[in-house]
Amino acid sequence: MSSPVPDDRTARARIRDEALRLFAERGVDAVTMRDIAAAAGVSPALLVRHYGSKDGLVEAVDDHVVRTLEAVLNQVTERASDVGLGPSAVPSMLDGLATHLPPDSPLPAYLSRLVTTGGPIGSAVFQRLYGISRTTLDAMIAAGIAGPGEDPAVRAAVLMVNDLAVLTLRTRLTEVLGVDPLSESGMKRWAAEVFTIYRDGLRS
Repeated sequence: MSSPVPDDRTARARIRDEALRLFAERGVDAVTMRDIAAAAGVSPALLVRHYGSKDGLVEAVDDHVVRTLEAVLNQVTERASDVGLGPSAVPSMLDGLATHLPPDSPLPAYLSRLVTTGGPIGSAVFQRLYGISRTTLDAMIAAGIAGPGEDPAVRAAVLMVNDLAVLTLRTRLTEVLGVDPLSESGMKRWAAEVFTIYRDGLRS
């Protein structure tokens, strides 16, 4: 029997990662410092030593999520800015999350909570997501697979809302489709149909 792979994360990173996972599963208010300490395999006193309080830990988790999301969205932005983008490779936030995050990452679920519960961090992330949606729409227009419509701002918002709906309803969509929409096979099915609807409408 092979030995388990050692966890080489620092205690501070392990605490943050377990807090992120629990917050994504249950919501911030439902998780205690003792829950996080038990999940991370450390004492509650060590959480206080590293983060000061639960508020400090939540702030650290939010900062980690935003920095990770920024890195993912920068990848999508670079792809969307490529003038050689082909119609079969329309960029999206979902594509970025599915491509650059591990399948079991709690970030999509936490992101869903972040943008729906409000607060300054949620508002800042929402603004960033809207910016990437505008960039995506510009890339689709440049590639000749979309038009700006009468109201490009609303059109970009529709693209963003479609992606956010998948994050929010990911579990329910997995139940009815039989595949996780953020998995490789799920993304292929989802992206192909969404692109067809965007390109040809529902009568295609």
